[in-house]
Amino acid sequence: MQSMAATAASSSSSSVSRGWAAVRRCPSPSLALRHAAFSSSASCCRVAGAGAPVLPLGIRGGRLLLPCPLLTEGGKNGPSTRRMTVAAAAAAASPSAEGGGKPAIPRTVQLGAMILVWYLLNIYFNIYNKLILKAVPFPYTITTFQFASGSFFITLMWLLNLHPKPRLSLQQYAKILPLAIIHVMGNAFTNMSLGKVAVSFTHTIKAMEPFFSVLLSALFLGQAPSLLILGSLVPVVGGVVLASMTEVSFNWIGFWSAMASNVTNQSRNVFSKKLLADKEETLDDINLFSIMTVMSFLLSVPLMLYVEGIKFSPSYLQSTGVNLQELCLKAAIAGTCFHFYQQVSYSLLARISPVTHSVANSVKRVAVIVSSVIFFRTPISPINAFGTALALVGVFLYSQLKKAKPKTKTA
Repeated sequence: MQSMAATAASSSSSSVSRGWAAVRRCPSPSLALRHAAFSSSASCCRVAGAGAPVLPLGIRGGRLLLPCPLLTEGGKNGPSTRRMTVAAAAAAASPSAEGGGKPAIPRTVQLGAMILVWYLLNIYFNIYNKLILKAVPFPYTITTFQFASGSFFITLMWLLNLHPKPRLSLQQYAKILPLAIIHVMGNAFTNMSLGKVAVSFTHTIKAMEPFFSVLLSALFLGQAPSLLILGSLVPVVGGVVLASMTEVSFNWIGFWSAMASNVTNQSRNVFSKKLLADKEETLDDINLFSIMTVMSFLLSVPLMLYVEGIKFSPSYLQSTGVNLQELCLKAAIAGTCFHFYQQVSYSLLARISPVTHSVANSVKRVAVIVSSVIFFRTPISPINAFGTALALVGVFLYSQLKKAKPKTKTA
């Protein structure tokens, strides 16, 4: 066997030598090169056919027989043969060829994980935010601090190149400015409501977001809902009315602030979706939310100074007997949860419709209401509990109808 291998190797080497000798003798270099390549390839085929050791190609640690040009393309050794050889080697080297490729994460799993993170961050934000507002009843100051926390994380993201910095024109900034104004109003109204009434009641009122989402989507996106979808909103409205009539902590300022936050937040979602769908715009969901947050911080500072003045100061807090260190820790946790739950919310908005986003947001109310009732031990009457449950059932029915009829009529 060793003598046979040596003979084959010697034959292959002599064939290659004869091929390159032909190159030097031939007057046409291109013709000579083709002749040399043919001789070398034919020799390789003879070696493989003779049972000699095959040429190692380093593919997955194994060896591969080189294809013989005489057995492909009718014996023609043209460019197509070389392309087929390269393609075969690449296919053998790919992970999928050996079953080593990892399947992509399904879109449903990705959305489910994002929604879960969104819910958890929102629960922690509402609990800590309520604790802060009970100690420091200044909703505009708290709103400004939350936007400042978000601006800090956004600046850090851009400085560390975790996400490409946007390059916008003045016209694009002008389009985002109304969204920033609405964003400031929506969060200020939410903090005003949380400061006046219980967390569970605020979120019971905010369960009416699908109603405002359908209304605004019909007005600005041309999406007309069916009669069944409109009918599913009746228990939502009825449940909110029952819960409001029997709420122990009912307050008109808290009630109307929560209703105003519904209108402003849904307006922001609808207009943001319209801006993200504009093919002429180069903004993604992360940069849109980031710029809007920074602009909201700049807008909220003069509003805070005009309405509440500088009250969130160490001297004032010490005079009220508040533990400054504990308050700052809670404010930092609330601000961090506020930014990232809003960021996840906007990332979801770029992947789903405004109405579906509103449904997921309403289902989130269940988790927030239950957790806040348990944490704060909020007293709830049977009628109040029935009204809250009726509103949430209406939201669930609404979401099921949206899944059954995903396409809406366009006006």
